[in-house]
Amino acid sequence: MDHRSTVQDAPPTSLAVLEERARARPEAFGRTSLIVCESLVRIYQSEGIEVQALQGLDLLVEEGELVAVVGASGSGKSTLLSVLSGLDVPTAGNVRVAEWDLMTMTARERVEYRRSTVGFVWQQTARNLVPYLTAKENVELPMSLAGRPRQQRRTEAAALLDVLGVAYCADRRPGQMSGGEQQRVAIAVGLANSPRVLFADEPTGELDTATSNDVLEAMRSVNRELGTTVVVVTHDPSVSDHVQRTVEIRDGRTSSEVLRRTATRDDGTEHEVAEEFAVLDRAGRIQLPQEYRETLDLVGRVRLTLEQSHVAVRRGQDAAETDDASSDAHRTGHGRRAR
Repeated sequence: MDHRSTVQDAPPTSLAVLEERARARPEAFGRTSLIVCESLVRIYQSEGIEVQALQGLDLLVEEGELVAVVGASGSGKSTLLSVLSGLDVPTAGNVRVAEWDLMTMTARERVEYRRSTVGFVWQQTARNLVPYLTAKENVELPMSLAGRPRQQRRTEAAALLDVLGVAYCADRRPGQMSGGEQQRVAIAVGLANSPRVLFADEPTGELDTATSNDVLEAMRSVNRELGTTVVVVTHDPSVSDHVQRTVEIRDGRTSSEVLRRTATRDDGTEHEVAEEFAVLDRAGRIQLPQEYRETLDLVGRVRLTLEQSHVAVRRGQDAAETDDASSDAHRTGHGRRAR
């Protein structure tokens, strides 16, 4: 997927203003969505240097979706996952998952949220499974911590392992399983307490291509058969082929989305159609594909013109084009410079 660059940035805004703006209209943005991020900001302090990992990010995820969040290293995707899973606390903005407001949760509420509403799968299998427990015992462990009866734990653990195609691993310890089997058992552990959302951080990062496909198909089965919303964070572009929607993050903001749907040809056969869209965020910012910028030499200042059915972007330094743009602006009344 192409790199993006910001065409128009909003003026510098304080964190207090961002948060006030986000909370002023929660009913209008993502009112029915399961996951809502509006003007989400996360700032770290590292050795005296301020790092803004998320820079006013907007994102909506509907109940039942299977979504991949992709981006280069340092784009902010892992920070977003940490915030949504309750492992990290946002700095400013508005962020909600189901009925939980992640900006205002207490420490005790955060524990309850992670136990009941979300499941998590790490890239490193060692972080997902207790090495001296069998697959069945690993899946039963979070159920036991939630106080479920023993017979219910056994029945539901067996059902989850069966859905994920690793029922034969029930009495095996992690060391007796392959990497793909461990990850599918880890997905079962993440689903143990019937969460509304399953988050996966680079779940195929340590697997070969064939095994990765098995794990991703297992997540599709979970989404399809159990109705669980699944959000996968990855740098692997092939993951996009297994999900309905791919969201790309660049420089701490959503930059583009790819939506997949099934279409019917004239002869009645079906095929998959993938459409890529640029994302216009709540602040009015949009990022242009790199090849567009390079082809048209769009650098620094550019000129925006509102046409009858679209917005035109022209080079600001070209005198001839500036004159044309001025004429258009005079005709439409909406010529504007942007940086």
